[in-house]
Amino acid sequence: MSPQPATPLLDRVKVPADMRNLSGEQLKQLAGELRAETIQAVSQTGGHLGASLGVVELTVAIHAVFETPRDRLIWDVGHQAYPHKILTGRRDRIRTLRQGGGLSGFTRRSESAYDPFGAAHSSTSISSGLGMAVASDLLGDPRNVIAVIGDGAMSAGMAYEAMNNAGAAKSRLIVVLNDNDMSIAPPVGAMSAYLSKVVSSRPFISVREMMAKLARHFPGPIERAAKRADEYARGLLTGGTLFEELGFYYVGPIDGHDLDHLMPVLRNLRDTELQGPILLHVVTQKGKGYAPAEASADKYHGVQKFNVVTGEQVKAPPGPPSYTKVFSNALIAEAEADSRIVAINAAMPNGTGLDAFAKKFPRRSFDVGIAEQHAVTFAAGMATEGMKPFVAIYSTFLQRGYDQVVHDVVLQNLPVRFAMDRAGLVGADGATHAGSFDIAYLGCLPNIVLMAAADELELMHMVATAAAIDDRPSGFRYPRGEGLGLELPARGTPLEVGRGRILKEGTTVALLSYGTRLAECLKAAEELGARGLSTTVADARFAKPLDAALVERLAREHEVLITVEEGSVGGFGSFVLQHLALRGMLDHGLKIRPLCLPDRFIDHENPKKQYDEAGLNAAQIVAAAVAALGSGAAMKPARA
Repeated sequence: MSPQPATPLLDRVKVPADMRNLSGEQLKQLAGELRAETIQAVSQTGGHLGASLGVVELTVAIHAVFETPRDRLIWDVGHQAYPHKILTGRRDRIRTLRQGGGLSGFTRRSESAYDPFGAAHSSTSISSGLGMAVASDLLGDPRNVIAVIGDGAMSAGMAYEAMNNAGAAKSRLIVVLNDNDMSIAPPVGAMSAYLSKVVSSRPFISVREMMAKLARHFPGPIERAAKRADEYARGLLTGGTLFEELGFYYVGPIDGHDLDHLMPVLRNLRDTELQGPILLHVVTQKGKGYAPAEASADKYHGVQKFNVVTGEQVKAPPGPPSYTKVFSNALIAEAEADSRIVAINAAMPNGTGLDAFAKKFPRRSFDVGIAEQHAVTFAAGMATEGMKPFVAIYSTFLQRGYDQVVHDVVLQNLPVRFAMDRAGLVGADGATHAGSFDIAYLGCLPNIVLMAAADELELMHMVATAAAIDDRPSGFRYPRGEGLGLELPARGTPLEVGRGRILKEGTTVALLSYGTRLAECLKAAEELGARGLSTTVADARFAKPLDAALVERLAREHEVLITVEEGSVGGFGSFVLQHLALRGMLDHGLKIRPLCLPDRFIDHENPKKQYDEAGLNAAQIVAAAVAALGSGAAMKPARA
């Protein structure tokens, strides 16, 4: 472990107010110490490093100029907020980041008054910031609202919906566009910084407003021509025409790592009497100030624990391939056999494993940006023309495209295939990224086929099954992490739709699993067997269509039926209960216990502890069975 860097100025900053009397040179020193502290902390916890390093100077400048937390500062997405957390009273806990009981890896309202809005999904900052600004107007309590949004998050339609509304609303809102990848503006430099300072100043704004008022007295064609000349002149100088057309006063671009450029512009924006929304365009570099991150292709976007000196990340011992990797390989195998298969992701080619698919089939792979709604309807359009689209989106992010799933896919019965990664609990990313709800929110939709893989071999078969289903929508879910280490074929084999399987036969207790809790069910069956309770273990495979024959057999032949799933209430267990109730099979003494995620959010922790808390590990499954059978169950012999 490298030595802790010296941070004499940072040691004096407990809250942002402590920064506001520092000189420009002291703020530069503070930024350097803050960058070193961020690197040191994340080296011990892992997390999203590159984005945080890119906003160090911007974080210092905003907190030094504005009166946070009275002035609202919103980060979009919250994973770039590690330096913000250090400066806002959480430095003493920063090494608990993403650990059980520690700080969240994202902004979180319950964590600090300096986090006015929780954000772990992108592109929400302008909408929420505008809501705060309008509320401030209505309450007669003026304050600044600053929303920092990355260029990637600006690819989402919601950001443009919000800007369109903000331009019409005319409330004071400062949007900082953190441009670290798109290069949508001319090169930054001294001239750009000078122009930005000028156009954000009171004299310039006053002259511009005066000329605009004067132009309104001109005949219509001359007024319109004057307005266009003003906009296009500024657009040519700064690249801000698009934002001006949406009703924003555009300033920039400026170097987001140069405090000499940032501070005067931010002060001008703080002090201006200009009404309406303002967009400040800053250009930054992910991973800035840490050579290994700057040299890395992903700028250390997400890292494991690492050596600060070398940048080498701690590698887990080699194990089975991840479910994501298995999905990727399985889809490639299907695509090699069928030229109509295409793959779509929403700005997550690496996270979904589709980067490998894109290398193999570049013309059949589509990254649509952070635009899940568009991704779903884009896939629907392809399906109408006979293509076989696979939409790979994390379960938690597919929530963002739900109306499109309902209206554009399911209602029209189009064979779009949804590959839902990160099903169930996800460890350090916590509740915001857990795949808790897709079984319930998709299971209520008519005529969709829904599958959950119990292991990596089952996942391969489900990819093949989805490829073969060409008359209706389908989806399959699989978790984060490694598989069981099973031997895998070159290509999966389609399953019979709506048919589960029995892995272990018994007579007293039936455990019906949907998803990767199957391994825990098998462990629980061994423990129950040791207690003299003969146990059947079945893998449902399908939530829709439900294997009615299997469910009815388990209910008819056992005293206790326990369903187990890695999803919320209203999911697979509810489907089983509904079916049995309608068949009258709950009328004669069957004891049924649906085990699912509890009706609350589960914080970041290692997955084993998360599933203990959820009551979905083997020990809790055993306890549920024993409790259902009542006193004496532990000694009850198996039935003949």
